[in-house]
Amino acid sequence: MSPTDPNQRHVVVVGAGMVAHRFVEALRARDNADSYRVTVLAEEPRPPYDRVALTSYFTGRDPDDLALGQDQLWRDPLVRLRKGVRALRVDRLARVVELSTGQLLSYDHLVLATGSYAAVPPVAGKDLRGCFVYRTIDDVADLRSFVEKLRADHPGRPVRGAVVGGGLLGLEAAGALQALGAEATVVEFAPRLMPLQVDEGGGAQLRRLIEALGVTVRTDTATAKITDKRTGRVRAMTFADGDSIDVEVVIFATGVRPRDELARDAGLTIGERGGVVVDSGCRTDDELVSAIGEVACIDARVWGLVAPGYAMAEVVVDRLLDGEATFPGADSSTKLKLLGVDVASFGDAFATTSGCLEVAYADAVNGVYKKLVVSDDARTLLGGILVGDASAYASLRPMLGQELACDPAALVAPEGGEAAQLELPDEATVCSCNNVSAGQVRRAVDQEGCCSLADVKGCTKAGTSCGSCLPLVKKITEVQLAAAGVEVTKALCEHFSMSRAELFGAVQVTGLTTFSAIVERHGTGHGCDVCKPTVASILASLGNGHILDGEQGGLQDTNDHMLANLQKDGTYSVVPRIPGGEITPQGLIAIGQVAADFDLYTKITGGQRIDLFGARVDQLPVIWKRLVDAGFESGHAYGKSLRTVKSCVGRTWCRYGVQDSVGMAIALELRYRGLRSPHKLKVGVSGCARECAEARGKDVGVIATEKGWNLYVGGNGGFTPRHAQLLAEDLDDAGLVQAIDRFFMYYIRTADRLQRTAAWLEEIDGGLDHVRDVILHDSLGVAADLDAAMAKHVDSYSDEWRDVLDDPAKLARFASFVNDDTPDDDLHYVVERGQRRPATSAERSDPQIEVVDAARRPVFLSGPTLEIRR
Repeated sequence: MSPTDPNQRHVVVVGAGMVAHRFVEALRARDNADSYRVTVLAEEPRPPYDRVALTSYFTGRDPDDLALGQDQLWRDPLVRLRKGVRALRVDRLARVVELSTGQLLSYDHLVLATGSYAAVPPVAGKDLRGCFVYRTIDDVADLRSFVEKLRADHPGRPVRGAVVGGGLLGLEAAGALQALGAEATVVEFAPRLMPLQVDEGGGAQLRRLIEALGVTVRTDTATAKITDKRTGRVRAMTFADGDSIDVEVVIFATGVRPRDELARDAGLTIGERGGVVVDSGCRTDDELVSAIGEVACIDARVWGLVAPGYAMAEVVVDRLLDGEATFPGADSSTKLKLLGVDVASFGDAFATTSGCLEVAYADAVNGVYKKLVVSDDARTLLGGILVGDASAYASLRPMLGQELACDPAALVAPEGGEAAQLELPDEATVCSCNNVSAGQVRRAVDQEGCCSLADVKGCTKAGTSCGSCLPLVKKITEVQLAAAGVEVTKALCEHFSMSRAELFGAVQVTGLTTFSAIVERHGTGHGCDVCKPTVASILASLGNGHILDGEQGGLQDTNDHMLANLQKDGTYSVVPRIPGGEITPQGLIAIGQVAADFDLYTKITGGQRIDLFGARVDQLPVIWKRLVDAGFESGHAYGKSLRTVKSCVGRTWCRYGVQDSVGMAIALELRYRGLRSPHKLKVGVSGCARECAEARGKDVGVIATEKGWNLYVGGNGGFTPRHAQLLAEDLDDAGLVQAIDRFFMYYIRTADRLQRTAAWLEEIDGGLDHVRDVILHDSLGVAADLDAAMAKHVDSYSDEWRDVLDDPAKLARFASFVNDDTPDDDLHYVVERGQRRPATSAERSDPQIEVVDAARRPVFLSGPTLEIRR
């Protein structure tokens, strides 16, 4: 159906938050949903974004980093997103919504997804300049600008901040203040932090951990007033006990309230504590109006979590398509990392069940508190609290209400940790964000033909939101594959039973340097096009000399074999290294002269280099001789190795730059050039948070701060783009280089064949937290080995093309044909925009298009030709 089909029904969604996004996404994913078109009214001037990750906005200023899903959802002809438009009134009789633009928008079905607003207690002075809430991107942008201005106006003096509220949002806000370089005091009315999630023991441990990070905590404290000292701006905070502190910034994080005013004015029933009352199908009093997310009051309760909202969105979609889905209830479990501290709470965390027992383990020295609540016979898991170490959460939470197969003490004691071995029943939820059960994961393997974690994620959506369940989903997938008779193996190929990481370790230990010796010792047969390039990459990573030396030269794939990228017409591209994108006028002239003399198509790449296309294989040594003489070296555009280190201009020229991004980019590129790895590597260095170098789209991203550098890892473009994740903050130059050294070397040693850093971080046990512990805290005791391996690479680097030019034996391979020294004359081009490019088959057969040879001489073809050379 077309968007104007009169038979289509019109769904209007008021609100454009995370739950509204899920509703539209779920509706458009249904095969029978083309009978509906959707209009989404977004009050904010941007598409839906991840409000859960709002604090990450402080490590980068681009709101697009938080955008949900893919842009193509909003390009769907049956979906219209209207940004910056507010719904003023709903006329249920006329079935129209009055908009802030003055328009009347008719609907066949209305979905209220207006969410909630930040609740601010009636404290005197709450409206002074310097008081903020913590709810939207605009809220945090305003906060950030205010704090940065205070720092600029009073250099050298710390900005003093306070957060009213010590719950989830309050600790997030305290982390935001710290990220901005401000001091933070958390003021909580209850006797402990996070009173809705943790008990007294967990709260005490959490307080110790938070205070150790430099945050001041005041519990059992009520805020009486905020004073301005006649300036109109916050200057102090006074408490009910008469005590006071000097502050310049106050953030209210005392909870949220449903935005139900639109429904209230429309005459819909409102819950006792707010929210639009809905039934189990998420319908209001009016069957043509549904409510989902934080504005919906279901079973006399309003849910302030994203997972129940997602479930409601799915229910409404099913009901619109004549289904009978009902709200399945909500999992109030939470697992968060607040100021770097793991906190998890699930089930009956406060042991309210009659006759229940509590099993607790506390280690104040190592900052760990674990508690499980079990039935009176200690056999059924009812709930739990984890502070400081929440690694068992993914395995324990799905076992709620299930019988335990072991002593519950073994699951919390330090010598326990067997939770991952628990056998989960099919009905156990493994992904609460997307309401995916263990049974759904198993059916994806058994019935949908999924053979990998990536397949299961795509089929079920498990692990596609917060990602905390991925280790468990991976384990269930592997167990189910094995149960189905599918061998779950990490074998590299039929010739090596080891995974790439295992083979890397074996080669490193044995010191073997040839493929024949390696396959004889560790494998079988003669090898294939999978294991040979993999072994070649391992040997190159271990510093085994030039990649074309001896037997090693025959292991390479096409590009490495010729030290150049093969193009569609059989020619090659030449990419000299331009570290950090910095190049002298003389260097530009030299590249330009080579391009002109050999009539090469030239293009500036996205990595700030110049790519020269159209070189015949016999021309490569001649071209590189001139480039090497001009001071250039191989850019490794052909290798599974470091490609580029992209940078902005930094503080050298830019008025916003706070560090020398160009200098750092050049230093990193010269350090890691030629570093062979499981896949290509890209790095970006931005001189300020404006992020002009797009560092968070790189395998390693470096963003300058006033104190040093923030380090991000695991970003990539490609078919499945990933944003890099924050690994460490405010590193000095030496600390930054050491962290990158270890990250690259640990990745090279442990990643699978052709596995990008993003996929590696998703699949490695423990994920980013594990990698952080290895790199920054040497949790595996391998830091010295990683440092030494990188030092060996740096010390042994030699330009591959210079080495080729000095070796007649290597030069001999650069000929168009094995048995003929004449150039390949079957190369045909079309001149476009002043440069020659390969002619297509259609252009070769079109007499109206002039086709030329490599020397731009016209060639005349009667039609497409195929020539086979032997």
